[in-house]
Amino acid sequence: MDMHTAKKHLVDTELPFYHVSGGEVDLFERAYHNQLPMLIKGPTGCGKTRFVQYMAARLGRPLYTVACHDDLTAADLVGRHLIGDTGTYWCDGPLTRAVREGAICYLDEVVEARKDTTVVLHPLTDDRRILPIERTGETLRAPPGFMLVVSYNPGYQNLLKGMKPSTRQRFVALSFDFPPPEIETEILIKETGIDIALAEKLVQLAGCLRALKDHDLEEAASTRLLVYAATLIQSGMAIPAACRAALIEPLSDDIDTLNALTEVVNATLGQ
Repeated sequence: MDMHTAKKHLVDTELPFYHVSGGEVDLFERAYHNQLPMLIKGPTGCGKTRFVQYMAARLGRPLYTVACHDDLTAADLVGRHLIGDTGTYWCDGPLTRAVREGAICYLDEVVEARKDTTVVLHPLTDDRRILPIERTGETLRAPPGFMLVVSYNPGYQNLLKGMKPSTRQRFVALSFDFPPPEIETEILIKETGIDIALAEKLVQLAGCLRALKDHDLEEAASTRLLVYAATLIQSGMAIPAACRAALIEPLSDDIDTLNALTEVVNATLGQ
């Protein structure tokens, strides 16, 4: 596993910006204190990862984040033997390190991982809360501070990539969606410093683009992309160019679709 696949975030004295929109903080804290694993469902770029970072900082726990993918193996999560200058040695994977340290382990887009990989999670998601390490003969018992959090985008589910019911029912679940317009406007202002009038227009544009979801677009314009567009504009880039780079090109490769999206942008922003 490379450094881009698993990242450890240490406890920060300042909470990452996150706008609480419902009972998600209370649910997460109750799950944490009762040692329950959590599943977060929601579209790409709606704030799932930011929420987990916020909660890890709020609870004062280190956070290991793993970006799951097709080639992710159980060894990538648990660990493997490596060869060094003095011979063979064992190297913990991020899941094992999180269990040893009593950290939060966050598996992003868990359905992207191979089915035989996610099986290693099962003993950690019931009342046993253990992680057997076959290669070393160890059985780690998770301390109270450990929490397993996984996420996925239900819109990407299909027969080949979906979470098995037997796995899904091991988690307390929480659904995310894009924030209401007034909250999304506040997020843009807080994250980028953009003025309120332009923030409101960008949020209105996102609503128009999201209305095309399931018609011409596979994915909706996310809050993350809105932040990117606002950041480019705030740095001095022209509004049409910033929207083209952050809100149009990432959504499609089809020329006709791109042209149609450009018309939506121009009509909404009055360009």
